[in-house]
Amino acid sequence: MKLAPGDVAPAIAASTIHGKPVEIPDPTSRYVHLQFRRFAGCPVCNFHLLTMGRRQAEIADAGIRQVVFFHSSREEMLKYQAQLPFDCVADASKKHFKAFGVKTSVRALLNPRVFWSGLRWVLAARRFYTKAENGIFGLPADFLVDAEGRVVACKYGAHADDHWEVGELLQLASKEQQPAQAAPVMAPALPV
Repeated sequence: MKLAPGDVAPAIAASTIHGKPVEIPDPTSRYVHLQFRRFAGCPVCNFHLLTMGRRQAEIADAGIRQVVFFHSSREEMLKYQAQLPFDCVADASKKHFKAFGVKTSVRALLNPRVFWSGLRWVLAARRFYTKAENGIFGLPADFLVDAEGRVVACKYGAHADDHWEVGELLQLASKEQQPAQAAPVMAPALPV
């Protein structure tokens, strides 16, 4: 079942690929950006995370902690995600993918953006994936979860390259931090 804004996110107790504990909800962070990506060697996912990593300081300054899940083993993830500046979690059994309603689809690869993003990562990293644990048809998903564990915003990708960009993430967090404005009070009309 897919989640929607306002829903309580499933609780998570996991460890990163470096052995650091991850718990959601996380009362130490204003927000947690949960990213569900595909397999560890996915060139589309890795190009996206490369761009996220370049702007990590800006994301952290906005009070957002990033946690990225892959449906791959820890060993496979260490080959590709070990250097990323945010927490990465191996979920080869797809336990957390299932809890958050993240699916697979043969349409994951049927968008021209998928090919272009994958090619850019291959050219930038000069690597190509060798193993697609749990298949190549995974879809991405993004969730912004507040300190109480409530889903503030979410996006279920329609194809492999359908995810929040950094600007969208920062805008969502900024929007949530703005106090709700009261409706203007209208003065009663004066008789003429």
